[in-house]
Amino acid sequence: MRIISGTHKGKRISAPKKLPVRPTTDMAKEALFNILNNRYYFDELTVVDLFSGTGNISYEFASRGTKNISAVDADYGCVKFINDTSDALEMGIAAFKSDVFTYLEKSREKATIIFADPPYGLPIESFEKIPQKVFENGLLLDNGLLIIEHSNHMDLSHLEHFVEKRKYGGSIFSFFAWPEPVTL
Repeated sequence: MRIISGTHKGKRISAPKKLPVRPTTDMAKEALFNILNNRYYFDELTVVDLFSGTGNISYEFASRGTKNISAVDADYGCVKFINDTSDALEMGIAAFKSDVFTYLEKSREKATIIFADPPYGLPIESFEKIPQKVFENGLLLDNGLLIIEHSNHMDLSHLEHFVEKRKYGGSIFSFFAWPEPVTL
């Protein structure tokens, strides 16, 4: 994986092969960050990266100037890799080992962007639970976005607060907003 833009533009990061991850492709990540770049100033964001895996999305936000980033993953190896990489690149990402659904229940941290990239093999009920918990617990700031990455075999457009979806290869980003619908 590589960092597309910002202070670490072009930096390649190699994760250990043993991590149980499927990183967001560079093509999909670049398209996502083009959307976000037209909507936000990265240095003003608070970001929560759920199912963070290698930290791919967190590194991209940090490279673009985001200072307040929390990465949440249940795998100790992933959390250690994110902490080590963040320290080496002086990014300041706070990585937490936690089940994401437990984190969503207990956290009171509000964010501008909540990005979730669950394993594609999870049942649709698990994907549906993410926006339910985010909005039920008021974890998204006004003018914020919840972005869920999922396979193109799944449709989340029936869920409350759904705004839009964008397809990139075999992946889809579904966008959810609070309190008002937005145009991306």
